[in-house]
Amino acid sequence: MDSLRIALAQLNTTVGDFEGNTALITEALAHAKDVAADIVVFPELTVCGYPAEDLLFKSNFIAANRRYLEKIIPHTAGITAVVGFVDADGDVFNAAAVLHNGELGGIYRKFLLPNYGVFDEERYFRRGNTESIFKLGNVPLGVSVCEDIWYPAGPPEHQAANGAQILLNISASPYQLGKIQHREQMLTTRATDNVAVVAYCNLVGGQDELVFDGSSVIIDERGNLLARAKSFEPDFIIADVDLPDILRQRLRDPRRRKDTSYHISYKKFNTIHLPGTGASAEKPPVAETIAPPKERLDEIYSALVLGTRDYLHKNGFGQVVIGLSGGIDSALVAAVAADALGAENVVGVSMPSRYSSDHSKSDAQQLAENLGIRYETIPIEPIFNSYLDTLAPHFAGTTPNEAEENLQSRARGNILMALSNKFGWLVLTTGNKSEMSVGYATLYGDMAGGFAVIKDVPKTMVYDLCRYRNTLGAAIPQNILDKPPSAELRPDQFDTDSLPPYDVLDDILAAYVEDDLSIAEIVARGHAPKTVRRVVTLVDRSEYKRRQAPPGVKITVRAFGKDRRLPITNKFTDK
Repeated sequence: MDSLRIALAQLNTTVGDFEGNTALITEALAHAKDVAADIVVFPELTVCGYPAEDLLFKSNFIAANRRYLEKIIPHTAGITAVVGFVDADGDVFNAAAVLHNGELGGIYRKFLLPNYGVFDEERYFRRGNTESIFKLGNVPLGVSVCEDIWYPAGPPEHQAANGAQILLNISASPYQLGKIQHREQMLTTRATDNVAVVAYCNLVGGQDELVFDGSSVIIDERGNLLARAKSFEPDFIIADVDLPDILRQRLRDPRRRKDTSYHISYKKFNTIHLPGTGASAEKPPVAETIAPPKERLDEIYSALVLGTRDYLHKNGFGQVVIGLSGGIDSALVAAVAADALGAENVVGVSMPSRYSSDHSKSDAQQLAENLGIRYETIPIEPIFNSYLDTLAPHFAGTTPNEAEENLQSRARGNILMALSNKFGWLVLTTGNKSEMSVGYATLYGDMAGGFAVIKDVPKTMVYDLCRYRNTLGAAIPQNILDKPPSAELRPDQFDTDSLPPYDVLDDILAAYVEDDLSIAEIVARGHAPKTVRRVVTLVDRSEYKRRQAPPGVKITVRAFGKDRRLPITNKFTDK
């Protein structure tokens, strides 16, 4: 065999949808046979979806996962497939099934279990301890799962040192800004260091707060990119691998003749033979596609759209409702929703009070017209007056403050939730990461809803994304981009009355929330000590609010929720 045709099936699976996931797998298997692929690789835990979290404690979930794997096996007649599933044998393992010519050829169990950031795999899985080389005809293959390939001395290195020429990695690697480029660089390094072809198949799609970007790749032993899948959408890519070239390259590489100390020990190392599949030696020509990488803002916007679409569709919602204030945040959420779901499935509601400016009302309407979404106006002044009258005896003798201001936000939240209850529309909240960080949001008001699209998007990035969206077609009115941000809950109110300018605030928040810098270290970056202390205090005091916020798409290195977990009750302060 002089060449091997490898296919990667980059699928958008749904946790627990065994029927739907199996249909996607069998459809991809049929396509792989049509293009005469020798082997087709699927993402991590393809059968059950990723991450399944505490569903993995349910024995019937594990059993269903195995039943559906058995249903997939007959569809591999004439081909080899690597499929992610949950293996159970006295414990539970994150595993890859190597299916060959209608039979289960062998199983690889994930060795390195991530337990940081958004990952909790040691909570659910036992580490694998058996290493194998799968020999397809005369071609040695190494199979690994996601985290295994991120370490230089991980299982793929061991497999290559023991003869594997092709390193197949099934993955569910969630998106964060900058990760796609970093991951591809890492995979290129693994390919060149091990003088082996790396075929990396990543999951795509949204799952609660996580978005999986796909971006699957096949990289040859010299570090050349043979194929790259699209980002943020399902894809199917193919590449023909030149096997003699791998041997020639290895003969020239003296590193492989040196004694190497491996950092991972295995109880057993064996070779599993996979006899010929009967695939035709004469293969029809196929296009080896290399999808272009996305520019930074395109990448972020695509993640928001995919995360929003999948959260809605996978949870059975068809339409959304958004409070349109005429501000920048609700404008971005409306644009993402329209692009994710179709304008016909988005309802924007203006809810003016006595403090709402004329330009905010007209800007909201113009936005709705630009996007083509349905637009409704429901004034809250009668409700606001009723609140004030009801509370007047109890507020007597006090100075009006945020208590009265927040009544407006809570009236709006109640209206949106009433519309949601009546018509089945999911409420999309519009708070950004800067506001959520410092608690500049109203519980049971603007925080009320089912999904927080931009909860991990800093305010300065909101503006950048709006400008980017306008390059795709007129959407956000220029006045929304130009005017200073305001909650409009009192006369002449601006965000800067309560917060530092957003460029200053976002830099402090990135340092404190994402990088865990101390107050002294942040001050050393050039920020005023008083401002830094105030921002840090606001962040720490607002943890209880964030715990009650709806889920939203993770974009940054460290998002609130699954990613950053601090106790609400604690006495630690950074002096």
